[in-house]
Amino acid sequence: MDQHSRKFMWNLNLFLILLECVVLIPYFLFYFMCNINPSLYRYRYIISFMGLTLWLWLFWSFGQPFPIKVSGWMEPVISRVGVLGVTMMAVLSGFGAVNSPYTYSSYFLREVTDEDIHIIQKKLLNTHNVIISKKKRIAQQRHQRADQTAESGGFFNLVKRSISPSSGVVSQEEIQDVEAYEELSRQLFLELVDLNNTKERIKESKTIKGRYFNFLGYFFSLYCAYKIVMCTVNIIFDRVGKKDPITLASEIICDRLGYKDINIMLWSQHISFIMVGVLVVTSIRGLLINLTKFFYAISSSKTSNAIVMFFAQLMGMYFVSSVLLMRMNVPPEYRQAITDVLGDLQFKFYHRWFDVIFLISALSSIFFLYLAHKQAPEKTIDKSQGQYQLSSAFLD
Repeated sequence: MDQHSRKFMWNLNLFLILLECVVLIPYFLFYFMCNINPSLYRYRYIISFMGLTLWLWLFWSFGQPFPIKVSGWMEPVISRVGVLGVTMMAVLSGFGAVNSPYTYSSYFLREVTDEDIHIIQKKLLNTHNVIISKKKRIAQQRHQRADQTAESGGFFNLVKRSISPSSGVVSQEEIQDVEAYEELSRQLFLELVDLNNTKERIKESKTIKGRYFNFLGYFFSLYCAYKIVMCTVNIIFDRVGKKDPITLASEIICDRLGYKDINIMLWSQHISFIMVGVLVVTSIRGLLINLTKFFYAISSSKTSNAIVMFFAQLMGMYFVSSVLLMRMNVPPEYRQAITDVLGDLQFKFYHRWFDVIFLISALSSIFFLYLAHKQAPEKTIDKSQGQYQLSSAFLD
């Protein structure tokens, strides 16, 4: 296609994406939310229009605290969508940079033996037996009390028993005991599932595929540390890279190896575009996988359409923000084309905002994963008269 045709198609696609993210998808989001409540269904058009008006007001007011005051009619919309999308990208990237080495590296796996699994299974079986025996005793007490009431006769006693059959039959302490053991049973079951999953991961880590993922875990660990350090440096010194990472890495490698006759700009140009494509595909694929898992966890027959609309809006904002951030990964002579389409935006602000949110997300993820990894497997059960802990010797 001709250069002008490509620019026209890019502007057209960008306009349609912004129209969907800002107007169409929010309108249908409120429309499908009205379908959840039958009483609101007849007013769905009015509620959808009012919700869209409120959303547009909030969307426009959202950009006031940020340095995104630009001219034109498309640039202000892109700038506001970019802030939301970059924030989401930074949060996901910060968590992914920490969670990937934690997931893939075998260093973080705790040792699990068959004896550990057998002990938890024995505790779980004993807990079930205790629950069954206590519930059986409670049922016998209620049955005996019912028989005594029936033998004593009396119309008022019969009415009282039908309204409150457990009144005076079982003490509140016995009911709390059963609830405590049921909670312990759930915790033991979750612990058993976690141990089995960890055992499978240990077994898989000894295979070729497991060693490959273990290598990826160490690589991601180094990348995470490097990214956190570089984000901290960028925030402190208020800097943004002038060269794309591929060109910079190619210059360093060729300079160290002594290859002076290689046309770095030519090869780095093609490699940069390939890497940009790979980054776009992998990032969007990862986002879709996470959104799909979340959708299966919370969706239902009534809420599925509204959730799909919400995820579609996130996806559109994610794509627009990807274009904003990918601008730094292409050679400088091609960045002007992106600038011509997106407008005179404060690209430096988006990179700095990404670094700040990424650093906060990464450090928070490290803290919470550290707590999850160091959490003791012992479970504490609350009772009405305080807290007590069921020891292993008691269950054994």
